[in-house]
Amino acid sequence: MKGFKEFVLRGNLVELAVAFIIGAAFATVVKAFTDVVIEALAKAGGAPSFNDWKPGGFDTVGPFLTALVAFLLMAFIVYFFVVKPYETAKARFFPAEPEAETIDPNTELLREIRDELRAPRG
Repeated sequence: MKGFKEFVLRGNLVELAVAFIIGAAFATVVKAFTDVVIEALAKAGGAPSFNDWKPGGFDTVGPFLTALVAFLLMAFIVYFFVVKPYETAKARFFPAEPEAETIDPNTELLREIRDELRAPRG
């Protein structure tokens, strides 16, 4: 029982649950927006819906195009309205610290040998 308690109270699990809930709510908003855009595209193309479009008798082309447009819109919205603002805010409020130069002991030894060989003999 102790292992289960530690698993449930682990920080990653809580963060994952919150992300899932927010993602589901965000998906609903994006789905509604996607429906509006798909309807506008369908009206511009003369068809009432991509789902009803059956070129050459293929019943699955219309729903595939609907799913493809929905995916591309979802990816566009997530990238430009979530990822890019997050990266901009992160860079602005939490600037990256310059990485300290880590010197490999072997590299340092080779530098010392090089410097000894370059030194004048006398």
